[in-house]
Amino acid sequence: MIQTLVATLMWALVASLLIFRRKRADRSITYASVTIAVAMTLNVDAIYLATDPLLGGTNVTTLIADGLLMTGIFFLGRGVMRADEYRPRFVRAAVGIPVLVISLLAITTTFMFIDRGATTTRFMIDFGAQPAAATYSIINFSYGALVIATMLLLAARQYRHSTGIQRLPAALLSLGSTFGVALCLAVIVMDIAHATGHLGVLRAVQPTYSPLSLLTFLFLCAGFTAQPAIRRGRHYARRRRTVGLSAEIEPLWERATRER
Repeated sequence: MIQTLVATLMWALVASLLIFRRKRADRSITYASVTIAVAMTLNVDAIYLATDPLLGGTNVTTLIADGLLMTGIFFLGRGVMRADEYRPRFVRAAVGIPVLVISLLAITTTFMFIDRGATTTRFMIDFGAQPAAATYSIINFSYGALVIATMLLLAARQYRHSTGIQRLPAALLSLGSTFGVALCLAVIVMDIAHATGHLGVLRAVQPTYSPLSLLTFLFLCAGFTAQPAIRRGRHYARRRRTVGLSAEIEPLWERATRER
């Protein structure tokens, strides 16, 4: 259920970005939303069960979906970074291509060592006790935590340097990033607990996964939608003021011309 809801949110974000950001030169956020939407769609149980048998029935769809999700998070980080002039070296490194490539190679390598069995929609529940599976997930969510923490830093800075309604997108992105970091840390704790046999810890943390996932995507989608919507609204407001001033000035100009 949560996967279907998140996939729906992501496709709604894609639609809104295609409307509001179609003339923007930087397409990072659009690329990110499309990539993450595809990743979350592949994780919907019915689609997963229909897709994985076509790929051999050994849960390769999990690797594809996770790789797409990591790539989408990469584009999100790039988009947030390019919206601000504050780009220190550690920020550029965190959302750089080398870190993404190394992370993708790492999850692909560890995935090959997992005894994956037949197609299942409960991949980490079924196989998370294996050290290779735990390592796979930890690498995946460590990368997510790194990039999302960078987004949180940038969004918080944008909030401090903005005023009025302009603060809304930064506030929403800050909230979404905070929930995202919490989600990644919760998953890492669950991975370690599962692999080491501390099932009590696993059961204690597991209920946080669904609400944190939903809150992360909800606030991030709202933040990325609010940015172009507010920009478009301000553009229309300026144009209306310009038209109004022109209507007031034109009769005065004509009268001055006749008197001259």
